[in-house]
Parts: sequence; C-alpha cells; structure tokens
Amino acid sequence: MRIIAGTFRGKKILEPKDTLTRPLKDLTKESIFNILNHSNKFEINLKNSNILDLFSGVGSFGIECLSRGAKQVVFAEKYNVVLPILKKNLQSLKLIENFEIIEKDIYDINFFKSLNKKFDVIFMDPPYKDKNLDLLLNNIKNENVLNKKGVLVVHRHKNEKDLIPGKLKVIEEKKYGLSKIIFLSISN
Repeated sequence: MRIIAGTFRGKKILEPKDTLTRPLKDLTKESIFNILNHSNKFEINLKNSNILDLFSGVGSFGIECLSRGAKQVVFAEKYNVVLPILKKNLQSLKLIENFEIIEKDIYDINFFKSLNKKFDVIFMDPPYKDKNLDLLLNNIKNENVLNKKGVLVVHRHKNEKDLIPGKLKVIEEKKYGLSKIIFLSISN
C-alpha cells in the first residue's frame, strides 16, 4: 500500500499483521479521489479542506488527503492493534503537523459533539460486520459536523444493505471487487 499522489507520492504505508483490519486498497482509494476531484455532482476542493477519517485504521485515506494538501485531517481510531501503526505512518511524514488523532469510541454519544468543528469530507470505513451505520450517519447529521456542501464517503461490503437516513441523499455509488463506495450529501 502506497500514497498515490501529492507531496508524499510513492511513500509506503505500513500495514497491520492482524486479519481484523482491512486496509483500503490502492485502486479503490484512487477511484475515490478521482470522483472527489472530478465529479460535477459536488464541489470539493481537497486543498484547504478539513477531513474527518472515521475508523481510520493505519490512516491510508487521511494520509492521502494530507499528501494532496488538505488543511487538516482528524483521524478517529480506537483499535489498539492499529493505533501504533497509524502513529508510525504519521510520524514518517516528518514536519507535517496538521493532523490530530482521536482515540475514542466513535459510537460514544458525545463523540461528534466533542469535535467542535465542521468537515468538508468525512470518510467512514467501518468493519464490514458493523451494522450500526445508520446510527453514525444520524449522529453526523444531528451534530452538524458535515459542511453544507460537504461529502460523506462510506466504504462498505458490496452486498451490505445499509439504511441511509432520510436526511442524507446518495449522490453516487460505485462497486470495486468486494467493496462499494457510497458518496452522500445532506438533503436540503
């Protein structure tokens, strides 16, 4: 796994040895960034954007955002097996300080309240077995952490039938191998 573009292009990202962690594949990650950068369905400028990387694992998505000039990336991860790897991956970027790691349970009722900021892109890569996606999506909408023109990007198993709350609308959905990527925005 490597950084695809930007300042750190080609840099290797360390991966965990456990089988519970499922790092984002480079091809899928590249497709997400192509859609974010070139789709006319939403207006996202990754440069100068605030990014929230939920279930960040080793940080592949958020680090790619930093490499592409994001203003700030907040990594949210509590799994002790991958946290040291996430920290090593970020330390290897040298001189990059526009990130924060939050080691809390994303399902905690106060998690989104405690963020105290809005994000242009929120990336969610929960474990495939996770069945509480609608709860998280409702919390994101209710706590108003996604900017009005922001995009929520969700990585799921291609066969998963998630309930998308009515307050959010699907902009686009793409399938890649075993996974699918869902792009959501706030309904007006």
